[in-house]
Amino acid sequence: MAFIDEIKIYAEAGRGGNGVVRWHRQKFEPKGGPAGGDAGRGGNFYVQAVRDIHILLKYKAQKSFIAGRGEDGGSKSLHGKNGEDFVLELPVGSVITNLETDQKWQLAKEGEKILLLRGGYGGFGNEHFKSSINTTPRESRIGQEGEKENFKIELELFADIGFIGLPNAGKSSLLNALTNAEAKVGDYPFTTLDPNLGDFFGYIIADIPGLIEGASEGKGLGVKFLRHIKRTKMLAHLVSFENPVMLKSYKEIRKELGKYDKNLNLGEDGLSEKEEIIILTKTDMAENPKIVAKTVKTFEKLNKKVFILSLFDDKMVKKFSDALIKILSKK
Repeated sequence: MAFIDEIKIYAEAGRGGNGVVRWHRQKFEPKGGPAGGDAGRGGNFYVQAVRDIHILLKYKAQKSFIAGRGEDGGSKSLHGKNGEDFVLELPVGSVITNLETDQKWQLAKEGEKILLLRGGYGGFGNEHFKSSINTTPRESRIGQEGEKENFKIELELFADIGFIGLPNAGKSSLLNALTNAEAKVGDYPFTTLDPNLGDFFGYIIADIPGLIEGASEGKGLGVKFLRHIKRTKMLAHLVSFENPVMLKSYKEIRKELGKYDKNLNLGEDGLSEKEEIIILTKTDMAENPKIVAKTVKTFEKLNKKVFILSLFDDKMVKKFSDALIKILSKK
């Protein structure tokens, strides 16, 4: 299934209905007083958070959304019905930006509902203008237009743990081994162009596309995917044994996270401050067990939990899976 994490839309709240000029018409009172009712208000425009990261795909073809128009006033002083509100469902983690004012809203939890645009007021019927000096008013008012704006919607993923690392570190393969995500896998850089999500015993794992040196300045897949890590609770940093400079590569990614934090002045809320575990992957690519042991000791000096993994070893995958459940259950 295609993954869309950014769209632009035009939204419009409903227009208010029109007031009307009407008169009482009774059998013995052919020229009764004013009886034109007021109109209904236009519907409001809302956004609401749902737990469906693929829902933006529904809006790929439709880019314009309009709430219901208010009903016109009626005879016999009847008030028109208010227009139907429009509720646009968006994934949890969506950031909505008004492209004219740059005002932003965030949908942080499932079910959260935000009013973006108000419907226009309904017009007045001629009964509204009746007074002691104007007993037969012929005046009415049309309804007001609803508020209308252009918005950009960006999805910042919420996940319990995010897999990060250079391209070809084994992120998609590990996600597939732990979940039923069926992420695309290939032996070449940038296999993953979009984040993949998997359900791991109720915990959400995000496979973040491969980062490279300079990503914080937009190189490679750049900041487009760094923002997805921002709302991930913790990180799993994958480093492959097929990489001849494993520690250097690890530090490159950490450096990019730090630069991103600094550019956005994130401080203690930054990416580089998140809890991190290290997974040394593709142990089958190592020359011998001594190299693996030596590399593990090197990474353990970083004072972080270090795991070794070969996806061809079912026992090793099961052991890591059990350890990961314990780690996530404490979050």
